[in-house]
This record gives sequence, structure tokens and C-alpha cells, in this order.
Amino acid sequence: MLDLEFAQVSDPGLVREGNEDFLGHFPPATAAEVRSRGWLFALADGVGGRERGEVASKLAVESAVEGFRNAGAGAQLAGLLPKLVHGANGQVYAAAMKSGRAAGGMATTLVLCGLRFDQAVISHVGDSRCYLIRDGRATPLTRDHTLAADQAKLGLLSAQEAVDSHSRHVLSRAVGADLMVTPDTTQVQVNPEDVWMLCSDGLHGALPAAEIAYVVSRRPDLQAAAERLVAIANERDGSDNVSVQLIRIHSVERMGMYRGRPYKLR
Repeated sequence: MLDLEFAQVSDPGLVREGNEDFLGHFPPATAAEVRSRGWLFALADGVGGRERGEVASKLAVESAVEGFRNAGAGAQLAGLLPKLVHGANGQVYAAAMKSGRAAGGMATTLVLCGLRFDQAVISHVGDSRCYLIRDGRATPLTRDHTLAADQAKLGLLSAQEAVDSHSRHVLSRAVGADLMVTPDTTQVQVNPEDVWMLCSDGLHGALPAAEIAYVVSRRPDLQAAAERLVAIANERDGSDNVSVQLIRIHSVERMGMYRGRPYKLR
């Protein structure tokens, strides 16, 4: 059976008075729920410069977690998580319109990680990221939806130019910015001893992947690792909110699929 532990930290940083990041998760209550639903982790970063970013991020995460809780048992994560992002987008967009703000007046990033059996599904919009930390290496599994990242994808900027660009923080996609949004969704096999990390740009903008892997790999205590990552981000910069979720996998249940139904592999 899938067995894991997790830790999370969210910090306003050293400059901003408020925290526009928001974290959430769905914990299955029984072994049966671990198999029929799995786990969901969610992280959102309210868009700076727009009104009520903290409201947008909280609404997006709570919408996704509630949608996951209400989904039918056995729902396939690869289909469910993009639907949760669409649902969160509708909630944030509607809240902006109801409050009298112009379309797109509230917006947020959103990254979701669903874990069930031996599979992880990641669905995201914006520049909050998901990393897989395995064998001492941290690999980003999401691509930032920013103007700089889009230009790099088109070959208009080099990877280094994108990192240094002033448009690296300008989102090209965000939850709530438009009536419709297109999330990117990825499915990855899970191994024992993997560590999965969700984080806002206040963290990954301050620490390179190699340092993230080093900090996590050197600390068996996940809470201590999460707190150290946030502390380093504040030491390096501190101008933004910093949030991180760390999930360590202890064991998985190897499963196959036949006609949409899972079966246990021997």
C-alpha cells in the first residue's frame, strides 16, 4: 500500500506584510481510501500586483481539495486533476466578478500533486513548481508559465537569458485570469524513497535544483528540511513569500491497468 509522510512550511518572507501563498492537502482516512482515492497536495501563490491575491490562492486550493474529496472513488487522477484546476479557475474567476472586479482582477498560480498506488499526477498553472527528488537529484516536473519561459521554449531566449529576464515573473497563464485556462498535466511512476516537492517561486527563485536536492537529502527529518529550505530562501532574498511541501514515499503498491481498472502486479 502507498505509505508516505509529509511536511510543509509557508512564510511571508522578510519584506511583505502578508502571505499570498496557500497550502492544502487531502489525507485519506483509511487504507481503503488510500487505494480508492489516494492523496492530494496543493500549493498556490496569489498573483502579486492584483487585488486579493491571498483570497485567490486560498479559494483555488480549497476548491481543488474539496473537488478531490467529492470525486467518485476510483476516479483516475490523470483525468481528475485537470478538472480540479478548471474548477478552481471557475471559482476564482467568479469570485472576482461577484466582487465587482474586472475580469482577471484576482488570480493565482496552482500546482496539484495526486498520489495513488505507484503513480503521481501533477497538474499546474503558473510558476509554482513540482520537483521529484530521487537519488540525490532534484528534477523539475513542471514548466513555468511565464513570458520568459515561453520565449525560451520558442527559442527566442536561451535558458540563461530566461533566468535573467525581467519577464521571468510575468505569468502567461494563471488561475482566475480568464474564463478558461489550460493546465499542463504529467504522470510519473513513484518509487520508494522518492521525495516530491511543491513550492512557490519564492523558493525555487532563490535555490537551484542541486541545492534543493542537497538540503533534502542530508536531512531525514522532513520538517527540518522544509524549514531549512525556507530559511535559505529568506537569507538569499526574502522579498517574496516562500512556501514548500515535502512528501517522502516509504512504500508503493505496484499496479497495472486493464480496461480502466487497476489490478495488483505480483
